[in-house]
This record gives sequence, C-alpha cells and structure tokens, in this order.
Amino acid sequence: MSIPTPALDACRDHLADEFKDTRLNLASVLAGENLQPAQALGVGLASARFLKTKPLADAFESDIRAGLGDAAGPVISDAIAAAGLMAMNTVYYRFRHMLGKESYEARPPRLRMSRMAQPATSKADFELMSLACAALAGCELCIKNHEASLVHLGASEDACHDAVRIAAVVSAAACGLAG
Repeated sequence: MSIPTPALDACRDHLADEFKDTRLNLASVLAGENLQPAQALGVGLASARFLKTKPLADAFESDIRAGLGDAAGPVISDAIAAAGLMAMNTVYYRFRHMLGKESYEARPPRLRMSRMAQPATSKADFELMSLACAALAGCELCIKNHEASLVHLGASEDACHDAVRIAAVVSAAACGLAG
C-alpha cells in the first residue's frame, strides 16, 4: 500500500532539469518494498528536518498528515525528535570517535536521550529515522550502532538500506531546492 504524496510531488516539480534523476528517485525510494509507507515517510521527514530543508520537511509533514490520518501524529513527532537528537549525537559521538582518546571515551556523555528508548511509534521506526540522520552526518559510530540495533530488533538489512537510500535522495532534493 502506498500513500499519495501530492505535496512532495509539488516539491519535485520545483527541481531544475539538472535534478531529473533526483525527481525520479524521490518517487521511487518512497515506494520501496522493505519499509511500510509510514516508515518511509517518517525517514524522509526526519532526513529533511535533519538537513534543515523547510520546503521538503513541510511537504513530508503535509503528506503524512493527509495519508495517515490519526496515525500521523506519532510519526511526525518521532521524526522531529529523531532529527533533533541525531543533530546532537552525531556531533558528540563523531567528535569522540574521531579523536580516539580513551580519556574522552571514559567520560559519560551526560546528554539526555530518553526519547530513543520511549518513542511515540516503535523502537524500530525511531531507529530507522536515526540511522538515516546518522548517514547524513557521516557519523560512523552512530551508523554502526543504529544498524546493529535495527538488526537486533529484527529489521532486515534491506530495510536499513532503504532508509539510507531515502536519506540520500532527500539530501539530493535539498541540494536541488537550495537555490
């Protein structure tokens, strides 16, 4: 089952001819077979929010509200929370990982992240959103941890792959809408 995406379609129509591949990819990655429509759209929204691309974020949110009805609230809430937490975590954990000093590894992060443990949707859905944001940030440690968590929760590698493909295409669309 797919969800109509008229707001995203309108965003795609604003992409220049140089972004033809992106226009086509944006439609196809959201219709994948490894994620439920709500998961795909939630990953897209988290990615757009993480990239601070308001036109895309607004389009995803509009289509989620129209397509999911009463179920839209938790998806939107988790996407926003995942983008925000991953904006923090990818900076912090990439710093620790890149520096590679045991003295920093021994320090507790003392950063609140309770939403990850208690999402509005499901742990797997929140992890998919988080994985997409980690990939956008290029945080190796975060990517490995979220992928491992997803596999532990029973998600397939194909589902993880699809989430990152969505993030990649949203990144390209954000580039195309930037100016």
